[in-house]
Amino acid sequence: MIRPEALLHPMPAGLFCEPGGFYIDPVRAVDRAIITHGHADHARAGHSHVLATPETLAIMAVRYGEGFAAHTQALAYGERISLNGVDVSLAPAGHILGSAQVVLHHHGLSIVVSGDFKRRADSTTTAFEPMPAHVFISEATFALPVFRHPCDRTEITKLLQSLKRLPDRAHFVGAYSLGKAQRVIRLLRELDYDEPIFMHGAMVRLCALYEQFGVPLGQLEPATVEVRGDKARFNGKIVIGPPSALGQEAWARRLGEPIVAFASGWMGVRQRAKQAGVELPLVISDHADWDELIQTAEEVTREELWITHGRDDALARWGELRGLKTRPLRLVGYEEEGGS
Repeated sequence: MIRPEALLHPMPAGLFCEPGGFYIDPVRAVDRAIITHGHADHARAGHSHVLATPETLAIMAVRYGEGFAAHTQALAYGERISLNGVDVSLAPAGHILGSAQVVLHHHGLSIVVSGDFKRRADSTTTAFEPMPAHVFISEATFALPVFRHPCDRTEITKLLQSLKRLPDRAHFVGAYSLGKAQRVIRLLRELDYDEPIFMHGAMVRLCALYEQFGVPLGQLEPATVEVRGDKARFNGKIVIGPPSALGQEAWARRLGEPIVAFASGWMGVRQRAKQAGVELPLVISDHADWDELIQTAEEVTREELWITHGRDDALARWGELRGLKTRPLRLVGYEEEGGS
């Protein structure tokens, strides 16, 4: 069996598979790239050849235009191809629509690159599938024991209770446009909220794309004011937009004085919520928390645990205590565009 570093190793552009001649989630334009998911810190335009799930390719086309790469190749979950003798397949990562783990087999060695992943149930994406391997490459966004995410339905119930208690106020939910917004909408629908949900224009095309891939979101309407000064239109309504939207004065004025919520794993840190002026923090993360990270590492890691980005020290120490060879890669350029 070959050494793991001979199959995959970090380069300035990202993780490089030298035998296969491709990068995984490169941070700069390369000849051949495999993309784990559509968030901009992992999926960049300008590569010559891109391989990804059909959903991720569609997301990239929406975000960057149809010409985001010279050549594209769709690979469904479970399909296997050979790239210069390296067997490659994609497995569900549970992060957002189309998110994938990259599974490599070469000369008796198996490596799984998780990308970003979560283990919680989420009807907007295919559930994470554990893929045992000699080397498991994990993210570490919430890799501290203090991060144990609560039930997402409990968090959404807080929003619905606030809406019932304050029917004369609009409720603005800050949620990133790809993944988090659609998940919040689905959670509301699963809790029987069937009213129209209003959305910022930045989310319209991506929500339509989710619908095209079979994720029903119910009645969505643009958050526009048809009559000048008609701010009361949004009283008792839920408006979803990117967190930056309230900084756009003209757009924010249409909501009057809304209750400000923010859906993110970081809302479990009270100081972050306070600094952002969030009245209703919703701790909803699209990443594995501490317990889920170590559960996954225990399930799938046979020999080595590599860590791409995030809080790697605690996870590396945990791996060492369990007899695993650990290697923090400290890759740069993955600042979680998806809002965690």
